[in-house]
Amino acid sequence: MKKILLVYNPVSGHAAFKNKLDSVIENFQRRGVLLSIYRTCAEDNSKFVECVKITQAEGIIAAGGDGTLHAVINWLKKNSIDLPVGVIGSGTSNDFAEHLNLTDEKIFDAVAEGKIRPVDLGLVNGKEYFINVASAGVFTSIAHEVNSRLKNFLGKSAYYLRGLGELKNFKTVPLEISADDKKFSVDAFLFLVLNSPSVAGFKKISDTARIDDGKSDLLALKKCSTSALINLAKKILAGDSVQSDENIFSVQAKTFEINSPVKLTSDLDGEVGDILPLKIETVKHAIKFFAQ
Repeated sequence: MKKILLVYNPVSGHAAFKNKLDSVIENFQRRGVLLSIYRTCAEDNSKFVECVKITQAEGIIAAGGDGTLHAVINWLKKNSIDLPVGVIGSGTSNDFAEHLNLTDEKIFDAVAEGKIRPVDLGLVNGKEYFINVASAGVFTSIAHEVNSRLKNFLGKSAYYLRGLGELKNFKTVPLEISADDKKFSVDAFLFLVLNSPSVAGFKKISDTARIDDGKSDLLALKKCSTSALINLAKKILAGDSVQSDENIFSVQAKTFEINSPVKLTSDLDGEVGDILPLKIETVKHAIKFFAQ
């Protein structure tokens, strides 16, 4: 039987994954996949690497949201463990799983059949990876401040409700951006560096973002009126790309350097990252991913 380590976050999303754990084990087992289980801890996950070695895992499945997947990928990369990774999206935000259209049945089959694809990663300041998005600006602080209990109860709506409440306080910040050999100055509410086009539950923020092209896409929301912000929100809610909107600054590159005179804390896949400045490098085909 194929040996897979399932890493699950007991507090992701509605904290309900544990209620379907038996079903997940049964579905994998029926397909000839033997699961070992690792339960993430809020304080210390130093036993993860030992668990990978003891179980002789041939792959890792992260059950949780984008933050859980982010943690698993960094544990693997920082310990030079080269194993394919998959995800069962069960968090508040499951953007990467949704981009790949990874339903439970599809991930069960992909793992059993050994179907993998190469995926790029972003590397921030030479030390931390992200798989979906790096960002900073007004919405970043909102995501970090939303109470975990409220997130579990309301899901993504908790972010949107908090964002609406802060609309009157939105202010732009000056950004200095280097994209490969080109330099730009932009006043923006926020910026996103995308690996996939799926962000915050919206599946097509960008037309050009690809998870395996060796490049990342930077989108920055420029200074604009409240009515323009509302029109942009309508486009996003309708599932339209905003990349060509006149209020969006957009550039694609392999390497970005981003700085601001204003203190900004970054967000990496929903987790707190470094304070600017950031150097973001796209590492082409840095990880193998279970996908149909």
